[in-house]
Amino acid sequence: MATSSAPLSQLPCWVFLSFRGEDTRDNITSHLYRHLTDSGVKTYIDDDGLPRGEEISAKLLEAIRESKICVIVFSENYGNSKCCLDELQEIMERQANGHVFVIPVFYKVDPSVVSHQSGNFKADFQQHE
Repeated sequence: MATSSAPLSQLPCWVFLSFRGEDTRDNITSHLYRHLTDSGVKTYIDDDGLPRGEEISAKLLEAIRESKICVIVFSENYGNSKCCLDELQEIMERQANGHVFVIPVFYKVDPSVVSHQSGNFKADFQQHE
């Protein structure tokens, strides 16, 4: 595989951050965003936040579809957000088609709770179906 010597800021690499704002916006997500952008990585973060119950916006869908990498910050209340689950569904469909690389980050939540859809994630995921 050939490697590129171009700076990260010149590479066509968009990173989309999916996260539950009230859980992680002012801690891990803001730090991750700052470090990525300071390193020259083009990173999309929804800094507006959506009111509860809002549908995922066309702007967010476009950002997901343009991204090459999606970082999903799973937190305790991630599954409680319809918007987060809509983002997750779009991201996972893109991953299944080979269009995006997904990096899960588990923040104050056990990875097995998310992967086995147990605990509070069970009801949240079932309700989203």
